[in-house]
Amino acid sequence: MNTPTNDPVRARRQQIAKYTKLANRLGYLCWLVALVTFFVGFIGSFNDTVSTIVIAGLVAGSVLLAPAIILGYAIKAAEREDRERGV
Repeated sequence: MNTPTNDPVRARRQQIAKYTKLANRLGYLCWLVALVTFFVGFIGSFNDTVSTIVIAGLVAGSVLLAPAIILGYAIKAAEREDRERGV
């Protein structure tokens, strides 16, 4: 049985999984910043700076999250298929 350390495909899959986890965290952090900034602007004064931060946070979070979520599901499916096949 190949372990992730001596199987190049599984080792690469682990590396990509690490980056997708980081992209997920950063993407959700961007969304959190956008959400908090929106409510601060909603309660205080909603000006151009607040709207720019909100839009930038939503766009950056979406750009990070879209591929990270798809790749995360792909990696989980590949690992599940490997386990089912006994690899």
